[in-house]
Amino acid sequence: MIQAGIIGASGYTGQELYRILSAHPEVAIKVITSRTYAGQPLGSVYGNLYRTGSSNGSSNGQAKGGAAVFSNVSIQEAAGECDVLFLALPHGLASHQVTPELLKKTYIIDLGADYRLKSRDIYETWYKTEHGSPELLPEAVYGLCEWFRQEIKHAKIVANPGCYTTCSILTLAPLVQAGVIDPASIIIDAKSGVSGAGRAAKTGSLYAESSESVKAYSVASHRHTPEIEEQLSILSGTDVTISFTPHLIPMNRGILITAYASPKPGVTGQDIADAYQTAYKDEYFIRLLPDGVFPETRWVKGSNFCDIGFLLDTRTNRLIMGGAIDNLVKGASGQAVQNMNIMFGLKEQTGIDSLPIFPA
Repeated sequence: MIQAGIIGASGYTGQELYRILSAHPEVAIKVITSRTYAGQPLGSVYGNLYRTGSSNGSSNGQAKGGAAVFSNVSIQEAAGECDVLFLALPHGLASHQVTPELLKKTYIIDLGADYRLKSRDIYETWYKTEHGSPELLPEAVYGLCEWFRQEIKHAKIVANPGCYTTCSILTLAPLVQAGVIDPASIIIDAKSGVSGAGRAAKTGSLYAESSESVKAYSVASHRHTPEIEEQLSILSGTDVTISFTPHLIPMNRGILITAYASPKPGVTGQDIADAYQTAYKDEYFIRLLPDGVFPETRWVKGSNFCDIGFLLDTRTNRLIMGGAIDNLVKGASGQAVQNMNIMFGLKEQTGIDSLPIFPA
């Protein structure tokens, strides 16, 4: 059994990780931490996890009677018990706690932003904080499983991609790699449910503030922008600059992106379809939709799938692409478990192959 720890388990991403890992046939959850709720049962914070726990747990994640309990042990202490640590922490924290010595003890999957960008300067510019371990940036592997599977297999530290970036890159990557679209023409219109903002109390996420309204935010300044640009640049072999605008939608979970780009001269709809098929024909978690069908967030909720559709608009000579994921699963915790499965040589779908839930 893989002994796993979740550092920062009390947020939406952390509890989703616990939910997924608790049903994983090859995992025992040894440690779950929270500074805010240390000593409290997990079920007292999340009612859906009431009376959860297993005999495989330790004193750092287990209470009498089998109920999982939050602890406040350090990452260093948790590393001594766990084969893998999932870091579900706000940006700026992980990089000050992960060290080369820690990586000798355990594998790290960071669900935050600290190791996603290869440039320290770009990270510090966009995230307005100092990076604590820039020497580890070259070692960290970007954990977009469908594109960097071979690198992930040999990684000690994996940077789990962000939710907007996962959906955007998966939708666009086959086309920039195949060279069938102009990379300078990419526009991404993205929409997220309110769980993407986290569980902390914020005025903009309150029901009375977000219900019955849709708003753009972080216009031309969202922190996922350089992450998308960097990965698309790597895959295309040329510098890619995008226009990216996120929106808050009054729903609990889900990401929907609509992307626009100009096809290269002479490119046809069949060329686009062929590029997608070449890239994803063997990918379990990518569902290419039939002609004329665009994805909807309700069809991916609770799952690790990414649905993709496209239309080549011959009237405007614009390619329109759509992608949808569950921001807490494929956009965070499910993808983290997918990365773990790859790192430990397990079948990639293990523990995350359930179909979407509906209605939800």
